[in-house]
Parts: sequence; structure tokens; C-alpha cells
Amino acid sequence: MASKIVIVIVFILDLIAVGLAIAAEQRRSVGNVVTDKEKTYEYCVYGTDIATSYGAGAFALLFISQVLIMVASRCFCCGKSLNPGGSRACAILLFLLCWVFFLIAEVCLLAASIRNAYHTKYRKMWNIDTPPSCEVIRKGVFAAGAAFTLFTAIVSQFYYVCYSRACDAYQNPSY
Repeated sequence: MASKIVIVIVFILDLIAVGLAIAAEQRRSVGNVVTDKEKTYEYCVYGTDIATSYGAGAFALLFISQVLIMVASRCFCCGKSLNPGGSRACAILLFLLCWVFFLIAEVCLLAASIRNAYHTKYRKMWNIDTPPSCEVIRKGVFAAGAAFTLFTAIVSQFYYVCYSRACDAYQNPSY
């Protein structure tokens, strides 16, 4: 039987991670070009940088929840073998899908957090023809991280339940 404590803890961690990723999307940095008083150069002024912290928090919480699921299930490959059948096949498929979604979510959140923290200081100085821009992270990268975090949360819960059923079927055969 799947541990209800593990399911609840992982659900809460994943839910908070999704919320932080959505908040990061809403609060990502915006750059504005400002000219100095002498009109010698232009520089970029950025808004709040809280989205980087939100993204990093979502990254960490998703990582912790994945570690909890893998420790609880012994990473599927360690421990006793499972009873062949539908639950085992489902657990294998969900295990692979869980890792794919997890890796995509982590890459999105990490890349978005790093890119959101990067700020160009001076935009135009000494009459350069092609000055650097006040680039910010593209809209939707944190949202993609949030979506894949949600997919990871759903799939990892189903994986853990299927794994537990396959373990129970092995330990308590019905024949």
C-alpha cells in the first residue's frame, strides 16, 4: 500500500512549486531604457528581481519532491523485483515519463531563473552603432516550467501508487 504521508507531502511540495513557477512568470523582470542626465549614454533599468527567487524555489521544491518519490520507491531499480503484470508495466512507463517531465521542468525553471537574473547594465555608450539591448527572459518560460512541474506532480503520484500496487502484489500473491 502506498504511504499516504509520502503522497500528501509530495503533493504539497509539487503544488507549492507550481504556484511559485506561476508567480515567477507573473513577476519576471522587465527592462526599460533610460538616458542619463547629460544624455551621454543609455542604460537599462530593471524592475524587481523576485522572479529569480520564485523560480529557484520552485526548482528546489520540485527536486525535493522527486527525491522523496524516488527514495520511497527505491528508484524503481533497487530492492526486490516486482510482480509481473499490469501494475509493473504501468509503473515502468510512468517512471520513465516522470523523469522526462521532471528533467524538462527543471531545465525550464533553472534556465529561466538564470536568464531572469542576468541584466545588461549599459545599453549605449560612446555612440556604438549596435548597442546591447535590455533583453529579458521570454514570456512563457516560467509558465512552461510550471506546466511540466504539474505534469511531473501528476505522473509521479500515479507512478508511486502503481509501484506500491506492484510491490503489494509481489508480497501478497493471490494464488
